[in-house]
Amino acid sequence: MPETNSIVDIRATIVRNRPVSRDVSIITLECPAIALAAKPGNFVNVKVSSATQPLLRRPFSIHDVSESEIELMVKSIGSGTALLSDAPEGSSVMVLGPLGNSFDISGTPFDTAILVSGGIGSAPMLFLEKTLAAKGKKVINLIGGRTKGDLLAESLGNCRFATDDGSEGLRGTVIDLLESELAELRKEGSLKVFACGPNPMLKALARFCRENSLPCDLSLESVMGCGIGICYGCSVEVMDPAGSIRTILLCREGPVINAELLVL
Repeated sequence: MPETNSIVDIRATIVRNRPVSRDVSIITLECPAIALAAKPGNFVNVKVSSATQPLLRRPFSIHDVSESEIELMVKSIGSGTALLSDAPEGSSVMVLGPLGNSFDISGTPFDTAILVSGGIGSAPMLFLEKTLAAKGKKVINLIGGRTKGDLLAESLGNCRFATDDGSEGLRGTVIDLLESELAELRKEGSLKVFACGPNPMLKALARFCRENSLPCDLSLESVMGCGIGICYGCSVEVMDPAGSIRTILLCREGPVINAELLVL
């Protein structure tokens, strides 16, 4: 995770609030200290209201970073996210971050990055794609959703799609899409998969990557009330290298984990 001295809790101004679908907005926050320290895969915890309710902060992956600003991809699914989605430009919110660890882009060597996302799981992918491209990596996005309207490819390049109803791209899951294209993808050189999406999708992807000897980083979703390991609301079971199961807090040892460690 980021060094403790790089984590700040600051009031950030909303400089842009731009809808990109029927229930998703890209919210741009002016917060130089977080923008400077952020890495792909990090998240922030946002206090969406100055009132006592909602009490808990809401976690959001950092969608993109530009100089002194960060972007969040926010889907309105409840009272807290609705408040943030409707927040006017010029208003401000308290933002804690950057939190969590980041995608491992400098460990196991690879030529091509396969970014797999489902629904709002595409939130961290733009920041990751830009960082990988700056390092000379080829990037291919595989994006899944229930219907065409659920596909979130905001500013992403080289995208291929899968939908449950066949309204866009392959009819099936994003893992079906990866399976159908794997032989061609392997011609791009060595591969590494980076993924974010619903946890059932990530478990299925972890199994597929293990079966096909694909290195894979997963960014898991969880409720994170505090973001710093106090509330214990984001515990998840993983395997250690010896094969024993242990419990970690995603806000401290995640949200990104090696797919080999996920308990299926």
